Amino acid sequence: MNSKSASNRGESCPIIAIDGPAASGKSTVGDGVARRLGFLFFDTGAMYRAVTYAAHTRHIAIEDEGRVSALAEQLHIDVVPSTVDDGRQYTVLVDAEDVTWALRSSVVDTYVSMVSAYPRVRTALTKQQHRIAQQGNVVMVGRDIGTVVYPEAPLKIYLDASPEIRASRRHKESLARSQPADYQAILSGVLARDEIDSSRKTAPLRIAGDAVVLDTDQHTVAEVIDRVVALAEPFLPHPVEQSGC
Repeated sequence: MNSKSASNRGESCPIIAIDGPAASGKSTVGDGVARRLGFLFFDTGAMYRAVTYAAHTRHIAIEDEGRVSALAEQLHIDVVPSTVDDGRQYTVLVDAEDVTWALRSSVVDTYVSMVSAYPRVRTALTKQQHRIAQQGNVVMVGRDIGTVVYPEAPLKIYLDASPEIRASRRHKESLARSQPADYQAILSGVLARDEIDSSRKTAPLRIAGDAVVLDTDQHTVAEVIDRVVALAEPFLPHPVEQSGC
């Protein structure tokens, strides 16, 4: 597994930041690492989905950047450890309402990229993400965690994989859920999302200068999780088996 050495090593580990492009395995790896360390798993993409869902349910046109941005500035979004044993990785609350599974609707899938590109939305949600990160003991995944949301994170990871491998993973996941899936369409979607994420003016996807880059093309999820946990160990005041920081 290819990697670059981390810098900014410290004595505490309030947060592990994991960034990377769409379908690079951030959520799966982040959840696995969080479980191993006894940390909160926080997929920041859920916040953008929450704003998208809230706009849709309140009949705000997603194309209306001003109203969607104003909504993002008004909502209180929390991500907390799972409160229901139904397979969820965490619970998402929007103004105290549990919207966890609603965020996976096809409408949200369609429009979340547009919402996440709005500068005011990103600014508003970055503040909320930082609020949650400051609680400590968090594995936070996204596209701008190590560069914008929490650049002071003692350990930053950037997961990468080729577009073809990422599309193949998404394709297999869809088939496993008995959902219709076309590989070429998924690949086109992955490439389109990469273009949006890397070219947006606000917080574009990029690698933090002190991040450890892990190329996951030829490695299993378990191998990647083991690698990230090993990288975290020097920051932990206790062995991993004692639940981290």
